[in-house]
Amino acid sequence: MARFIPAGTHTALVTPFCDDTDRSLDLAALRRLVEQQIAGGVDGLVACGTTGETATLTSDEYETVVGTVVQAAAGRVPVIAGVGSNSTAKTLATTRTACGLGVDGVLVVTPYYTKPTQAGMKEHFVQVAQAATVPVVLYNVPGRTGVNLLPATVAELAKHPNIVALKEAAGSLEQIQETVRLTDFGFAVLSGEDALCVPTYAVGGRGVISVVSNVAPARTAALWRDFSAGRADAAAHGQVDLLPLIKALFSEPNPQPAKMAMHLLGLMTPVCRLPLIAATDPTRAALQVEMRRLGLLG
Repeated sequence: MARFIPAGTHTALVTPFCDDTDRSLDLAALRRLVEQQIAGGVDGLVACGTTGETATLTSDEYETVVGTVVQAAAGRVPVIAGVGSNSTAKTLATTRTACGLGVDGVLVVTPYYTKPTQAGMKEHFVQVAQAATVPVVLYNVPGRTGVNLLPATVAELAKHPNIVALKEAAGSLEQIQETVRLTDFGFAVLSGEDALCVPTYAVGGRGVISVVSNVAPARTAALWRDFSAGRADAAAHGQVDLLPLIKALFSEPNPQPAKMAMHLLGLMTPVCRLPLIAATDPTRAALQVEMRRLGLLG
């Protein structure tokens, strides 16, 4: 059987919480979210990434969220689980847990706070790839981690048979192009920034791990489908049309605005776990304007 290589639109799912003292998991809302995403035509789901507020989850909650998404997806789309941390030992343990829950792949962020060298990051990812029983997706997001996984390092890691893709969120089209140039077609470079989806596709990217698709799955999925079908003008128009909503969704720390947007859609509460808080009234108003413009709200 061919190994799983992510392509197309994968949603970085928010984690719904109840509006109670403990901000407990709202599993009913999580299942609704999975159904909304699949109905919207996304190609895959990512549970417990940055957007899922994974740093605030207990180990038991992590297993519950990943297990619920796998169960709710029921094989209709692949599920990738975020497993990264700033400790290699912890990342390995989480990787084994996620693999045991039946995920199709794992997403491994560069170790944050510790600021390892390129050689240190390479060894970290190799150890994870050796421990994982499913394919590994690298995740580069320097704005959050303080380190930048360089294209030359990615190219070395791409030689490992179990490292199949990179979610690139450095915000540099030049860096994306260099990574595409240094890796072969069997390795997928995915946009990690919603505002750069179509530009990334245009230079050889194979998809996106998206925040905006939580709110607008069909429109986000259409960007890849149009582009990959040769309708570049339609993809470009769709990207530009989504830009004001994307800007509103990142006007406060992610996923505060995304959860407010999902609340406006009636899918969940806007509750985040501290130190994140519910999005402010101005952000709510901006989201309402853009969601109405796009026909997402009546």
